[in-house]
Amino acid sequence: MLRNILLVGAGSFIGGALRYIVSILFKYTDGFPWATFAVNLIGCLIIGLLWGLFTRCANISQQLVLFLSVGFCGGFTTFSTFSKESFQLIQSGNWLYFSLYVAGCVLLGILLVAVGYQIAK
Repeated sequence: MLRNILLVGAGSFIGGALRYIVSILFKYTDGFPWATFAVNLIGCLIIGLLWGLFTRCANISQQLVLFLSVGFCGGFTTFSTFSKESFQLIQSGNWLYFSLYVAGCVLLGILLVAVGYQIAK
């Protein structure tokens, strides 16, 4: 258990550091959050690639999955996990849960950011 936690932490450290580097490269030039936009989309591609590889290759260690998927992608962006889970709901044909999950995460997430901001302000 401790080993898995350390693996996730190490992956998260690398993902978070890379996210910071991307934020330096993509400055707010026109008011649009290009760095976050790029990181979220790149993270979605990475987690999709990893998920596809892990699905095809049954002999991949669970520690590598934790390090790359939960750790690296989680540190790089949580949007990738959200998108993968949304896609899984589509794949299973569960359109109601997909709609509730996407709308709830996006709308409630923005609302809660606003609430937290107002509370802290």
